[in-house]
Amino acid sequence: MFFVSSAQGLINLDMRLQVFEYYADDNIGTRKNFRFAVVNSSKSKSYPQNFVCMLPSQFGKGKTDSAFLKLFGDKSSEQAKSLLKAAWEEEDDSDVKAEIERRLKLLEPKGGNQIKCSRCGKLFQPKRIRKFKSNFCEECMKKRFGSQE
Repeated sequence: MFFVSSAQGLINLDMRLQVFEYYADDNIGTRKNFRFAVVNSSKSKSYPQNFVCMLPSQFGKGKTDSAFLKLFGDKSSEQAKSLLKAAWEEEDDSDVKAEIERRLKLLEPKGGNQIKCSRCGKLFQPKRIRKFKSNFCEECMKKRFGSQE
């Protein structure tokens, strides 16, 4: 159960996701896609009367005009995660579960790439230095090459 603030105050929303499959033609052929609608079960039991908004497939790429982001604001990614996790638990279809897992992975913050130092074995964030074939951390670079950089 979620509470969303609006002009009238707090609104009680009993929300869940409803999944729609559709087939799209592209250059490769026909493929199955999914859309997730956010529905409010306390309004009505049938779609489209209980429709709230569509769950966007991507967050954070400058798309602030989506109804989902306008409705939930700063808490939109948390709400999306909780809705997707609840839908994953209820879902039986393996294709839909795979799509939910893909969308949950998109919501996770990306960690930086880390590579292992060729000399000491420590993990570090790489810098783009093309003149060296081996990957050295900053400390090993200073020890080995000194002021040659």
